[in-house]
Amino acid sequence: MGIKPLRDKARIEAFLRGDPELHIYSLGDLDDFFWPNTTWYGLEEYGALEEVVLIYAGKTLPTVVGMSEHPDAVSRLLRHVTGLLPERFHAHLSPGVEDVFREGHELEGQGTHYRMALHDRSAARQVDCSRVEPLTETRLDELLEFYEASYPGNWFDPRMLQTHPYFGLREAGRLVSVAGVHVASRAYRVAALGNVATHPAHRGHGYGKQVTARLCQSLLATTDHIGLNVKADNDVAIGCYRKLGFEIVASYGEFNVERFSSCEHG
Repeated sequence: MGIKPLRDKARIEAFLRGDPELHIYSLGDLDDFFWPNTTWYGLEEYGALEEVVLIYAGKTLPTVVGMSEHPDAVSRLLRHVTGLLPERFHAHLSPGVEDVFREGHELEGQGTHYRMALHDRSAARQVDCSRVEPLTETRLDELLEFYEASYPGNWFDPRMLQTHPYFGLREAGRLVSVAGVHVASRAYRVAALGNVATHPAHRGHGYGKQVTARLCQSLLATTDHIGLNVKADNDVAIGCYRKLGFEIVASYGEFNVERFSSCEHG
């Protein structure tokens, strides 16, 4: 068994394509737009790549991605690279993998989440999206104001607008619902939806369904795999995504992780 840093995009891609729906985000991060923010480690056995872990370091807290159909393998890999991880990070981990960090780290659970993937590509095309409009970088200030009122604390990086337009719906000239992407790559033909929100005063009218459907419509021609993450207890959102053709393909946990200082641990 060998643990190695990975910088060969083709080799990483070949591994991730073994389960592209589980690895939608990671496949997108191979894109030149995201690649400089990534660090990859691999578990090799008999010369074959058996598992991969990604560290994505953007402007906010780094994210460690350890999601796999084989949790034991990704746990082995993480145990070997724990000392190479940031002092503090967010983590997306397949069930049970978090046990790697129970000794030597403070582990704050953020709940169970589902990875959903678009299976019925016809459902979004049937939604009336005539009131929905694209939102580009010229609408950044308006988007920031909208998220402050509708989804405070969400993970929105203005750079996302450079990869694909967001879509919004208005009432009386003001944005009341928005859907966008966290990751979108034409090169790797994947997209991960994110920052989907409706203003609290305008919920219950199907606006979230309309903006998300329009976003999916815009992606279908250039994207083979469309996915998203959603909290497992968000029944309303899950129901909306199911109506648009998404299905649950995996569950995982989100955690905030911080290494104990030497004095705390000693």
